[in-house]
Amino acid sequence: MKTNSKRLATLVLFFVFSMAFAQKNFQGKAYYQTKTTLDMSRFGGRQMSEDQKKRIASRMKSMFEKTYILTFNQIESIYKEEEKLEAPGASTGRWGSMMSSFTAGNQYKNVKEQTLLQDQEFFGKQFLIKDSLPQLKWMMTGETKQIGKYTCFKATTTKTNTDFDFNRFRRPDRTGSKEKDSASTKDLSTKEVRPNLVKVEVWYTPQIPVNQGPGEYWGLPGLILEVNEGRTTILCSKIILNPEEKDDIKKPSKGKEVSKETYHAIVKKKTEEMRENFRRGGGRPGGRRR
Repeated sequence: MKTNSKRLATLVLFFVFSMAFAQKNFQGKAYYQTKTTLDMSRFGGRQMSEDQKKRIASRMKSMFEKTYILTFNQIESIYKEEEKLEAPGASTGRWGSMMSSFTAGNQYKNVKEQTLLQDQEFFGKQFLIKDSLPQLKWMMTGETKQIGKYTCFKATTTKTNTDFDFNRFRRPDRTGSKEKDSASTKDLSTKEVRPNLVKVEVWYTPQIPVNQGPGEYWGLPGLILEVNEGRTTILCSKIILNPEEKDDIKKPSKGKEVSKETYHAIVKKKTEEMRENFRRGGGRPGGRRR
């Protein structure tokens, strides 16, 4: 009964604030800070010392702590990384070059047309990923908390994680058998990979009644301000409503148009090749044994 009452209160708030945001030229900007922690215990095998793992984690920290900007109106949004100058000495060498190839480009969502477009560069090739919006089955928990000046409600869902797994490139355990390493490689085949399900927890606010959120997240009666997905946290740090200078929310249009499934197949094939090269190179991306 308590959960139903809070759910009803959420819908009432959504209706009230929707009236205030119904103006045709409404636009907003939300700034998000992302943070992802690496499972360094699985990286490098037993041949890498804890100090080496810490140094790698420190150098790669900037690649997993970024700022994104979501520009949105009642129907459309564009989600893109905030451009920053790289600090002197921040280069991560070959690892940085490799990981930058897996960084998502500008992402466009249209909740009315149920479409998603993403500008993506992958190892020097430009792609335009076109797909329908993911149909996430949200469960309202009735829990609330304050984020800044906004009252937020908690919702959860489960989705298939198709993002690049950095730990695939960990060095094989030389103390194990060849059969074990062979089985690990075999698990990457298309037919035998099991869906990697991940639980997602978000906090949204009906005070900004748009069905938008960072990345592919959407479909709640309010802007999503926080996402917790596995080792990744996305937290809204600033919101600007109806800025004096409005931005054009343009659909990405450059690159070879592919479906999400086709793009994932391309990435999968390339990562398998890289993993094999990594294994043969003794743990150095594209390198050789010394």
